[in-house]
Amino acid sequence: MNSVLFLKVNHYRFSISWSRIFPNGEVRFRNQAGIDYYNDVIDKLLANGITPLVTMHHFDTPLEIEKKGGFTSSLIIEYFVQYATELFKIFGDKVKHWITFNEPWFMCKRAYGDGTYPPLVNISGVADYLCIDNILKAHGAAYRVYKSRFFAKQKGLVGISISSPYFIITNSSDMDMFERAMQFNIGYLAHPIFSAAGGYPEVMVKDIATNSREEGRFMSRLPQLDGKWKDIIRGSSDFFGLNYYSSRFLRRASKPLVSSPSYERDANYEIYKNVPLLQQTCDPEGLEGLLKWIRKEYNNVQVIVTENGWRDKGEIEDDDRISYLKGHLQAVLNAVNDGCNVVGYTHWSLIDNYEWLYGYTFKFGLYAVNMTSPLKNRYAKKSAGFYRNVISTRNLQNPDIHEK
Repeated sequence: MNSVLFLKVNHYRFSISWSRIFPNGEVRFRNQAGIDYYNDVIDKLLANGITPLVTMHHFDTPLEIEKKGGFTSSLIIEYFVQYATELFKIFGDKVKHWITFNEPWFMCKRAYGDGTYPPLVNISGVADYLCIDNILKAHGAAYRVYKSRFFAKQKGLVGISISSPYFIITNSSDMDMFERAMQFNIGYLAHPIFSAAGGYPEVMVKDIATNSREEGRFMSRLPQLDGKWKDIIRGSSDFFGLNYYSSRFLRRASKPLVSSPSYERDANYEIYKNVPLLQQTCDPEGLEGLLKWIRKEYNNVQVIVTENGWRDKGEIEDDDRISYLKGHLQAVLNAVNDGCNVVGYTHWSLIDNYEWLYGYTFKFGLYAVNMTSPLKNRYAKKSAGFYRNVISTRNLQNPDIHEK
């Protein structure tokens, strides 16, 4: 907590572990110690004038629910709504900013499409689509519960965090691929929630249905949102949470893709390289471009940048992170000055943390952690002083970045 106070931030984002407070996923079985822990965190933040920004689901699903099909089963909708309802009951008098899901497309793609994240299901173009469909329904239903049962008293905001790179096209003949990639990535989640029409992007509906017919299927692999669910999901977010890290170089698929169903075959474009890591400090234009695309596509919805950060090997003198931060904060400022409705920015992350498949090898923190010490001591990196002074002075050009 001292690290948070040093930075002088006015909000702090953290995630609640569903399994930590309801170990088997059902709200009738509580772990009071877990609930007490989160209450302590929230109380400490509020006592120091820091707004809690709380994520309900960040890739962590109770095992007992996963055994029932996890996010490929429609059972998850009611399980999640019950879980969200209890969070509103327990913490809603103090928490006024909620995020239902973090990076749904990334989670569904890795957990149910590629099979690289738990539960290791590898059925691309089918299971990952079911996952997204159920997440959208769970999010929309939880949002409606909050508005109908809790908003009048609690007056909070409920949103969702969607991740996407920005896409760079270098061949003029592939320019149409930009919009296609945007719809197959960010539009997949955002269009059902933030567009006036609702439902999935038209290009996805059309092309996945065509591919499904060519595969001899009697229905599209992309689930269909009926009128009831379109209405529940459309408008079911008070803000657009955006996670952004870097851009990708994009082109039309250079060779025929495999005939078996997959997201890659449906999308029909390919990423042929990422922006090199050391060049990302010079490539903040992707964040600015993404914010402007969201403004145009979704009627200038209110945006909170919920993740944005730089990975390295844990250097204390982390000048590359400072360059990344300065460039991307400038990109946000440029977007705001151009009329984008950006109301918040959250850096990823406070401290070096466990990064899923990469363990502790990727370091994103403003603070280093000594993993070999019994107390896991924290040490401020150079970037922590820079970030603190940006917040204190509201000035990106402040030269004093060495304050400890």
